[in-house]
Amino acid sequence: MIKRDLLSAFPPERPCLIGLSGGRDSIALLHSLLDLGYGNLIVCHLNHQLRGKASEADARFVEKLASKLGLDLAIGTANVSVLAAKNKLSIETAGRAARYAFFAKVAKREKCKTIFLGHHADDLVETFLINLFRGAGTTGLSAMRAATMRRVDKVDLVLVRPLLALWRADIDKYIRRHRLKFREDASNRNLVPLRNRIRRQVIPYLEKNLDRNVRRNIWRTAMIASDEEDFFESLLPENFSHLSAVAIEPLREMSVALQRRMLHKWLRGAAVSDIGFDLIERVRSLLDTGGGVAKTNLPRNRHVRRRAKKLFIEG
Repeated sequence: MIKRDLLSAFPPERPCLIGLSGGRDSIALLHSLLDLGYGNLIVCHLNHQLRGKASEADARFVEKLASKLGLDLAIGTANVSVLAAKNKLSIETAGRAARYAFFAKVAKREKCKTIFLGHHADDLVETFLINLFRGAGTTGLSAMRAATMRRVDKVDLVLVRPLLALWRADIDKYIRRHRLKFREDASNRNLVPLRNRIRRQVIPYLEKNLDRNVRRNIWRTAMIASDEEDFFESLLPENFSHLSAVAIEPLREMSVALQRRMLHKWLRGAAVSDIGFDLIERVRSLLDTGGGVAKTNLPRNRHVRRRAKKLFIEG
């Protein structure tokens, strides 16, 4: 089920984290990894407290499964609704931020920074379209990669997505073939979240009215964007994303395209969420030292400030 070439960089005897929601995708991933000999997995589950007793039942399900399999377990809780309201974020964005903060905490405690995630090909297509409609550039369009690094709370997490070339239908077949038990998330049928509307309305509409292969074509485009982004990423200074401040003059001498890439890398390294075109352009406008504006807002009550010919992230 999983392509072994991706896993070659992550030996099975090495301890790794795995994000386990209890849903079919993460359960299929766990089963596949165990089948390949990954016996040193640390199961990570975050209770988002969004579905009351159902969320508590998810946590109990994961806890019992980890115990049955003899795997170490880390369970956390986060009131995602409160976090979303406090930081003026969508529920999905707040939930993602809470998960990664939890993963980073466990990674630091366990001294293990590699985590397996159950994202698959349909997730990749949905994320590509969400970022496309949001006005993201190529960096945003390639946001979901098979293996990438994400800095969270000063921890460099290595995110590995072994199922990214597999479709939801493939995972369903795998679940049925191995008779695996999983938890069904009823909120996936709620059409308020943008991702659910993309999944249940937009993509079926595109498939019906444009081309039955549109889903695979979008996936292929996302994969190309990902490979190209990896190449361009390798050309950028490696430590740039870890800087607390960046000098303005060197950036001013770069092309606009390179300015955008450098600023995106810097903001992403500081765990800034929802990095789109408008945000990048606002930050890039601060490179104009003759301009009157010396500050621009970021999500989660943070901001970038220009001072002493440097840009700082504050808040």
